[in-house]
Amino acid sequence: MLDRRSMLFAGGAGLATAGFAGAANSQAMAQQAGQPGTGILNVRHFGATGDGTTIDTPAVNKAIDEAASRGGGTVYFPAGKYACFTIRLKSHVTLYLDHGATIFAAPAPPEGSPGGYDHPEPMDASYIDYQDFGHSHWANSLIWGDGISDITIAGDGLIDGTNLSRGDGSYNYMDDPHYNGTGNKAIALKNCRNVVMRDFRVYRGGWFALLATGVDNMTLDNLIIDTTRDGFDIDCCRNVRVTNCHINSPWDDGICLKSSFALGYPRATDNVMIANCYVTGNYEIGSLIDGTWRKMPASFAPQVHGRIKFGTESNGGFKNITITNCTFEDSQGFALETVDGGDLEDVTISNCTMRGNYSSPIFLRLGRRMRGPKDATIAKCRRILINNIVSSSSAPLLPSIIAGIPGHPVEDVKIADCYLEQEGGAPAELADRLPPLEELGYPEPNMFGDLPATGFYIRDAKNVEMSNIEVAVKKADPRPAFWLRDVEGADFFRLRVPSGAPSFHLHNVSTFRTFGSLTIPDRQMETVDTTKF
Repeated sequence: MLDRRSMLFAGGAGLATAGFAGAANSQAMAQQAGQPGTGILNVRHFGATGDGTTIDTPAVNKAIDEAASRGGGTVYFPAGKYACFTIRLKSHVTLYLDHGATIFAAPAPPEGSPGGYDHPEPMDASYIDYQDFGHSHWANSLIWGDGISDITIAGDGLIDGTNLSRGDGSYNYMDDPHYNGTGNKAIALKNCRNVVMRDFRVYRGGWFALLATGVDNMTLDNLIIDTTRDGFDIDCCRNVRVTNCHINSPWDDGICLKSSFALGYPRATDNVMIANCYVTGNYEIGSLIDGTWRKMPASFAPQVHGRIKFGTESNGGFKNITITNCTFEDSQGFALETVDGGDLEDVTISNCTMRGNYSSPIFLRLGRRMRGPKDATIAKCRRILINNIVSSSSAPLLPSIIAGIPGHPVEDVKIADCYLEQEGGAPAELADRLPPLEELGYPEPNMFGDLPATGFYIRDAKNVEMSNIEVAVKKADPRPAFWLRDVEGADFFRLRVPSGAPSFHLHNVSTFRTFGSLTIPDRQMETVDTTKF
């Protein structure tokens, strides 16, 4: 029999420890599920078949309702394949997927037919155009909840979203079916509190494997996500911990922080820690979950994503973010973007390795797309510390980027102890190219075209400090290691740069200093119109 302490651990949202350690083994749970007083309800006792064909949603939702009526409990999925449409979460309820248990997104009925997934919520016309469709709806998902608290999804099972739209493996995902009755997210939460997700796997999660909007106090731990669009979209959320997760998302972002207008008002994504995670975008879907690690064909390379990103939706901004001990492979590195009026500030990134970046290893962008209310003002992007980063075999023509816009610089950036290696081999004429500003453009590292630097392209910035930085190229490259334009306050210490090309190309730079490097003369200049050295 389960003792009282074990039952509390099994049913409590915030206490669902990995593998239900110290709570109960799977056999004990299966034997006692549904018995009075245990707090554990087996979905098969409510009519679920687990045969992969019969729609088990009514049984699952009935078990959830029963657990909620008792004040909380654990809804237990023993081994089996449970074909479902929309599962509706409720407060104080844990879903536990045992070894061999799969929640399977059932095929949507034909267009115009009854049934299927819950319909998307109606959107307020006053802000319907401020973000894309996917960020405006939650109900049309495999699993969803709105305004609930103290919930957990845990266990060693699988969520299979094969039949969710926007998840067919094609880059042209907008051709997926999209009508009432289809689902397009594996898990969606809105205005929720005290959420734990741990240990399970997601295969083909639709538009988002997880969309969390306005969710506070959320822990995502030891998840494996093998999906065709975004892994995690953490939007307008506070107090979030993402740890020990593995994400393969070839067609879109792996871990994506957003601060959209989807709640009807701007709300910052605040107090977030991402640690000990792996992101990639160049493995066949399913090969991360089954451990075969099959690479995408070489022809897929231009489409690779799989990165950690802030943005693009950025009405509320991003504050107090820490990222550490993460590994990137065949992806697009870091992208920190604010273009819709929300401040991006107080960010620390440390101890990360990147191999095979398909674009800039580090991309910091302040722009003025301003998709939101007309009275919004241009954001601040400031107080960003990056250290102990290793990047090898990065894209040949896209260095790291720090780019604001005239009158609105990226401010107070400190980068230290980094090794950044590019493929190199750029044509001679690229060294003299002046890229466009692209103030209104969609923020992506390739928005400026090929860039005239091998290490850092820095434009419209203030108070930039770099120390112990090595820039390397595999092939001889004529571009300077550091290209600066319209920068106020630039301090460089102990650099190593490629030979045979300028170290710096400066345009309209003030309060500049470089010192302590073996191959670069110490120089200090109050104002510089234009110079190379």
